[in-house]
Amino acid sequence: MRQSARFIPSAAAGLLALSSLTACANDAAGSTADTGSGGGGKGEHVKIMVGGLDKVIYLPAMLTQRLGYFSAEGLDVELLSEPAGVQAETALVSGQVQGAVGFYDHTLDLQVKGKSVESVVQFSRAPGEVEVVSNKAANKITSPKDFKGKKLGITGLGSSTDFLTKYLAVKNGVKVSDFTPVAVGAGPTFISALQKGSIDGGMTTDPTVATILDKKAGKVLLDMRTPQGSLEALGGPYPSSSLYMQTDWVNGHKETVQKLANAFVKTLKWMSTHSATEIAEKMPADYSQGNKFLYASAIKSTLPMFTEDGVMPANGPETVEKVLKSFNPNIKNAKVDLSKTYTTEFVEKATG
Repeated sequence: MRQSARFIPSAAAGLLALSSLTACANDAAGSTADTGSGGGGKGEHVKIMVGGLDKVIYLPAMLTQRLGYFSAEGLDVELLSEPAGVQAETALVSGQVQGAVGFYDHTLDLQVKGKSVESVVQFSRAPGEVEVVSNKAANKITSPKDFKGKKLGITGLGSSTDFLTKYLAVKNGVKVSDFTPVAVGAGPTFISALQKGSIDGGMTTDPTVATILDKKAGKVLLDMRTPQGSLEALGGPYPSSSLYMQTDWVNGHKETVQKLANAFVKTLKWMSTHSATEIAEKMPADYSQGNKFLYASAIKSTLPMFTEDGVMPANGPETVEKVLKSFNPNIKNAKVDLSKTYTTEFVEKATG
């Protein structure tokens, strides 16, 4: 499952331009996070970019920090945040960080672009995403078949929400050119766009979903927070949230990668034996935005998506490839070596 690759020289200008797509997104609590038991301590320093630190789908990143599992492995992990997973991807391939917490599907997209990146810990087996529609558009959008002519919110252009929205459209007979994707981030910016009519609907995650329902600002059209929901919408398990890294860096730093895998697998196991309320209590106070009950409820709704051991779910990569090939001409016409998009080497040792 290995393929050599070279780091791309720093592309700060490109990252800045890409970031402007969702610069107004306010779903991440701050640009850095070294709080909690694992941050700011002594040990080997590793930078990880997260596509939205306070998104529940990426919860294992901060939770591992708060539980002190990074420092227990002798690591000083610096967690950084960008509003969308595509920006985390950009930071990784430009060499600004050593790891990214984002959707696994980016590894396939990057491979066909000549970049070797692999998932080393698979957090999830379902997207954790929800397609919501505004109250005003609820009668006009009753399924993805009604996407034609609509403005649909995504976190960022080229993001996994963008990928999945396009797949749902194509699967239901709507061309990707028949609707307008709008980069609105998540959290307050997504909700504001929904309320103001800037978008008719869109794809987002918790805690944004929980807030929309609490505010009665919209309704759920498709729920992909569970394996069953993923099966119904996408035809199989859809491994999403993961820790992915450049293959050549993994090969050159196996001891460090093993320590990261040990920490994350320990967190996933901890999550599987604790309630949503107990998990919420471990997270930074501002993540609940003043409503601890609603935040715990958001975590509870999303918990079914997570794996307990960090192992890639069977047939998951094939589902992701099928989804991407349906609308992405670059991938549709390319041969993807799925075996090089992930490795179970480290999680198997962590769980052994």
